[in-house]
Amino acid sequence: MLAAGAAAGSVALFAGRAVAQPAQPQATEPDRDFKFQPNNPAHEPAGHAPEPPGEPGKDYTPVVVPNGWTLPYRVVDGVKVFHMVAEEVEHEFAPGLKARCWGYNGGVHGPVIEVVQGDRVRIFVTNKLTAPTTVHWHGVIIESGMDGVGGLTQKAILPGETYMYEFTLRQHGTLMYHSHHDEMTQMGMGLTGLIVVHPRRTTGPRPDRDFAIMLHEWKIEVGAERPDPNEMSDFNTLTMNAKCFPGTQPLIVKKGDRVRIRIGNLSAMDHHPIHLHGYYFVITETDGGVIPESARWPETTVLVPVGSTRTVEFIADNPGDWAMHCHMTHHVMNQMGHHLPNMIGVDARGLDNKVRNLLPDYMTMGQDGMAGMTEMGMAVPPNSIPMVGGIGPYDEITMGGMFTILKVRENLTSYDEDPGWYEPPPGTLSTVATPEALQANSIGTDGGSAPRAPAGAMKSWVLPKPLEAGDGPAPMPGHHHGH
Repeated sequence: MLAAGAAAGSVALFAGRAVAQPAQPQATEPDRDFKFQPNNPAHEPAGHAPEPPGEPGKDYTPVVVPNGWTLPYRVVDGVKVFHMVAEEVEHEFAPGLKARCWGYNGGVHGPVIEVVQGDRVRIFVTNKLTAPTTVHWHGVIIESGMDGVGGLTQKAILPGETYMYEFTLRQHGTLMYHSHHDEMTQMGMGLTGLIVVHPRRTTGPRPDRDFAIMLHEWKIEVGAERPDPNEMSDFNTLTMNAKCFPGTQPLIVKKGDRVRIRIGNLSAMDHHPIHLHGYYFVITETDGGVIPESARWPETTVLVPVGSTRTVEFIADNPGDWAMHCHMTHHVMNQMGHHLPNMIGVDARGLDNKVRNLLPDYMTMGQDGMAGMTEMGMAVPPNSIPMVGGIGPYDEITMGGMFTILKVRENLTSYDEDPGWYEPPPGTLSTVATPEALQANSIGTDGGSAPRAPAGAMKSWVLPKPLEAGDGPAPMPGHHHGH
């Protein structure tokens, strides 16, 4: 809460920064704004002495960006200098699907900006688009004039112009950047990216593997060459670092590694519950800062709201190939059409025979669901991909979209090479049950020996008869639910 005065020993706030003030004669309620408390581990107290530029390896473990990269910088008079270029980019979402998007420095999304708490940064932004743009530093506590909101805090960057932003990172955590001019269009076309600010002084062990992933959603009509930023709900291409499965690069770790995964979400409309198989983790940070240890609890799914980041950590102690994906079921499909009739259970053989008189290769699809699309080998329209992914070690992986794989290995020789598919130790792979196993456990293959739902267990509930007049208390006027 911002108050006109401040109690002795507290601070007044100006332009997003804390400034020491003399004691005031009147007593007021202490400032409860968490991000400005001196004891908040995510933020440096005001007036902290300038820090030298943080160095990778020495001051932090560099992040790993699957299917992406971090933006290089140079140091000029103690300031880290970055150069971003907003431009049109031809981007491949997965083999077979490309689109003309808007990105930064030749890629979609923009590169991760990786710095250290206390770093002074100077970021030049060149606009090579045909439209004006800006860059907003989402979640970064800075001076108002550097906030990047077109028309409100600055003039828009016109085509051909280069603007300069300069500020000091007083906080640490996982933040984001994006255009704040015609957001619907420009963010929908891909002008987004992550900012990773490492703490200057760590309070715990550093991660061995520190991953950064941006979530996004797009509408790309089959055969189209551009995303449609006008879409409000029917998104059909869901991505991690601007890739949809099977184009997503796996997260490769060694058994025993301390793993950190930073996840940001700048989708247009949807929150994403990201679920990791084979592990539970702890949510350690939001874009607002570190979560105190006393407030953490284990999860297997982390909900990442639109406009937010979440950071999770765990020890990779369970070898295998583990799926990590959004648990919104339509978010793990590629270019799925949502305005088709429901074909589940339909016997289409008669229709197929008639249509084949005109189209010999015709085949109705979807009677048993969407699996099997990859294996059918049927031609798809130009610049489009099947709804589900590719062939795995045993069969088709019937997932697409916002899906990737965490690969944990005991004897990993390199993080830079895909170790291939995991080979389970003997006795740990689910296979067809043998006749001996069926007999020993009294299991019938026709399912007849399996328990059935008890009679009445699944019936719909029936409300009791209404009370007759005089059987209960008189109704009270007004609206009462329990009170």
